[in-house]
Amino acid sequence: MAKDDQVLRTAKEIVVKFIETGRVSPTGFDETFKSIYRSISEAVNEITTPEGKDK
Repeated sequence: MAKDDQVLRTAKEIVVKFIETGRVSPTGFDETFKSIYRSISEAVNEITTPEGKDK
């Protein structure tokens, strides 16, 4: 599975859990999803860069 697919799936699962627990309303999905996706993507890319590969 591609890294982007894993990031997308993880972000979706987090947002769904936030909606289920009432922390995010469905109307706030767009903004929340983008923010969470960006955070996960940045974290994954930071870890997989040559400098951070051994972290």
